[in-house]
Amino acid sequence: MSASDTPPVRHRMERLAAEGIDVVRVTYPDLIGTERARDVLLDHLPAACDHGLAFCRAVYHTSPQGDTVRVPGGLDAGLPDICVHPDLDTLTALPWEPGVATCLGDVTDPATGLPAPESPRDLLRAVIARCGEHGLRPVVGPELEYFLCDPAPDDPRGWQRYSDARGVIYTAGLRADPENHLLRTLRTLRDLDIGVSSGNHEYDGSQFEINLTHSDALSAADRAFRFKAAVKELACKEGRLATFMAKPFNSAGGSGFHLHLSCADEEDGNAFADPTAPHGLSATARHAVAGVLAHAPALAALANPTVNSYKRFGPDTLAPWLIDWGLDNRSAMVRIPPERGPATRFELRLGDAGANPYLLIAGTLAAALLGVLAGEEPPAPLEGYGYDAVGSAVLPRSLPDALDALEADTSLTEVLGKDFTTSYLAYKHDEVARFHRHVTDWEFTEYAYHL
Repeated sequence: MSASDTPPVRHRMERLAAEGIDVVRVTYPDLIGTERARDVLLDHLPAACDHGLAFCRAVYHTSPQGDTVRVPGGLDAGLPDICVHPDLDTLTALPWEPGVATCLGDVTDPATGLPAPESPRDLLRAVIARCGEHGLRPVVGPELEYFLCDPAPDDPRGWQRYSDARGVIYTAGLRADPENHLLRTLRTLRDLDIGVSSGNHEYDGSQFEINLTHSDALSAADRAFRFKAAVKELACKEGRLATFMAKPFNSAGGSGFHLHLSCADEEDGNAFADPTAPHGLSATARHAVAGVLAHAPALAALANPTVNSYKRFGPDTLAPWLIDWGLDNRSAMVRIPPERGPATRFELRLGDAGANPYLLIAGTLAAALLGVLAGEEPPAPLEGYGYDAVGSAVLPRSLPDALDALEADTSLTEVLGKDFTTSYLAYKHDEVARFHRHVTDWEFTEYAYHL
């Protein structure tokens, strides 16, 4: 029976048509977390479900500037296809585009029928399955920050911060947000049904944070991916730019992507909670923390995935640059929030907002799982302000260093998969090479007049 003959597809089509929807936008993340998509007329949705939508596999190997990077399986293989099937369980209407619904797509290699090696969503599925083999179901709560920008025709970059208001940290309302961007965005995203709960203005002018509820790990990644795409679309609709770049301005701090992680056990209890254990953390929780600390250098390649990412780090930035953990200590890389019992969790503060949600979550879960399997204890938790390099190891200070750490961490890459790791490293090494060939504004300003 074809998809067009199955009751679930017919029912969904009838429901969409009754809601005035005549287009379904099928989306999926590329290697860096950018949304790729195709609009499908409703009448052709059954065919898309039957046969899938063909895309060139090199979509995973395409740089932000449109160059095709030489990654194995792309150019060298004659630019073969991938096949994207709509995941109708993720269907939802787009509040800002009348007549359009959207859903995520599942990506396969038509030659094998298996998930495409570079598919971030399938990588996360595989890591979640590994956790399940050991009786753990990861629960994740994402926190993302971003900057809102207005056009600036006289600025060489073309954009400036929407507001330069200072000192309006953790606020809401017009003092920090004169055109009510946050309130308008919260209400629209509520109707997208991605688990948005609250938001506020952050540390720097024009920087915002919108919180998402916690859920199982795949749903959390799906919702974070859709959140980033939606915020950028809503800004674009107003002629603005919303950027999740790690550090877009010299005069402001960076934007983080913090993950709150716990695990449910086979009885659906919190596997991280143990009121009789030190700090109220179970052995599973402590081992998970130890795993994240042990694999942090490699994890940085996924959590801090751009050349720009490493300009976010440094003392007094509240962005961790040391490998440590602490109890309710925001200067630590891994923070244990004060709640215990069912709310016991750790917060990984390493990631920046430019990270691909699927890869950041997959890497974190893989590191935590390796820690649980190794059964090692973390060092004593950090006390005080955590920017003393004497007491803790330093994270990679550049993208090349992080990529080297990822390549060297064979335990972590075994969980992530050889094919994915090969593709990711090739893509990112090309990014580094292109950056090193580029003459920056700083270099011209620094040298041109005097040399």
